[in-house]
Amino acid sequence: MRSTSRIFGILFLFFVIVGVVYGILGAMYAPMGIEPVGFAAILMGGGMALMIAAVTALNARSHKDRPEDDENAPVSADAGIQGSFAPYSWWPLYTAIACALVFLGVAAGFWISALGVVVAIYGITGWVMEFSRGQHAH
Repeated sequence: MRSTSRIFGILFLFFVIVGVVYGILGAMYAPMGIEPVGFAAILMGGGMALMIAAVTALNARSHKDRPEDDENAPVSADAGIQGSFAPYSWWPLYTAIACALVFLGVAAGFWISALGVVVAIYGITGWVMEFSRGQHAH
């Protein structure tokens, strides 16, 4: 986790430096003034990298001595259960369709986005509640 945190910390610094340089050069050489979308998007990319770095740094404190932090660890050190995943789940497909509809709606018409939001609510609710139904509820 520490190595992941460092990687995303470096990405944060990269995006901030590139964003500032982009903003300065855009203000100097753009014919109509500064181009605000690219500058903001690069800085938001840096903010997202900072969020991931912060979460992985906090996880590194609570999970000491992870195999990926040990340079001499064998591959088998990270063997075992990696998580609980639902086999044969259709809910990610519904959620992906909803995301596609929302993004299509931004380009083609906002009524499509409204349909995508309805499908997203259905898909995300089903995905979250997948293990909480019937006799197999946890």
